[in-house]
Amino acid sequence: MEPVLHVADVQKNFAGLKALADIDLKIAPGKTHAIIGPNGAGKSTLLNVCVGRLSPDEGAVMFNGRVITGLKPHQINQLGVARVFQTPEIFPDLTLLQNVMAPAYAKRDGPIRLNMLRGLDHDRDIRAEAEGILADLGLAEHRHEEAGWLSRGDKRRLELAMCLVQHPKLLLLDEPTAGMSRLDTNRTIELLKKIKERGMTKVIIEHDMHVVFSLADTVTVLAGGRIIAEGTPEEVRRDPRVQDAYLGGAH
Repeated sequence: MEPVLHVADVQKNFAGLKALADIDLKIAPGKTHAIIGPNGAGKSTLLNVCVGRLSPDEGAVMFNGRVITGLKPHQINQLGVARVFQTPEIFPDLTLLQNVMAPAYAKRDGPIRLNMLRGLDHDRDIRAEAEGILADLGLAEHRHEEAGWLSRGDKRRLELAMCLVQHPKLLLLDEPTAGMSRLDTNRTIELLKKIKERGMTKVIIEHDMHVVFSLADTVTVLAGGRIIAEGTPEEVRRDPRVQDAYLGGAH
């Protein structure tokens, strides 16, 4: 079966420092694939290469068999790749509902100007879907409030809603539960399980091992810009290289 995403022999250097070295990664359709590793392992750099924010020095990235290396981020997004960033990227002066409706309009109609966003509430179908997603994420009661007042954890959930409304074929999540309470983290885990039931492929970068082992079908471990292990969560948990490099032998 052809992978949804194939990172083929990718290398990336910064001022002579090898951030990614010979990365070969295949993401199977409909699965949840976690990427873990210590700080500085290259995880976010890898996602930035996948979404076109960085260009690899060598190698290529393929999405559904098509080479997407060299495409701009919005072009990759239009193909069906959405990303939840490590630092939430929202419109703080717009309501939560407007934040979620905006990417749905952009997906349907193409780029929209910022000064148009406040009026994005007239399409009943888009509005209903946005309200439903906000409800799933526990944000419905705040839907008419400006997003800038949200807590960090709620901003992360809002950005996840902004991705889900686009119906991506591949969802990339960079620390999706960072800053959340355990209650909100568990709520997000349950939502991501529901998404998996719909067949959406997900790649998750996450430090919280509870999240990783609750969701992942496959885990890839990076250290020093290289893949040091890959397998099921249990296989990775038992791997002594992983315990030494990341889990500290305590898991």
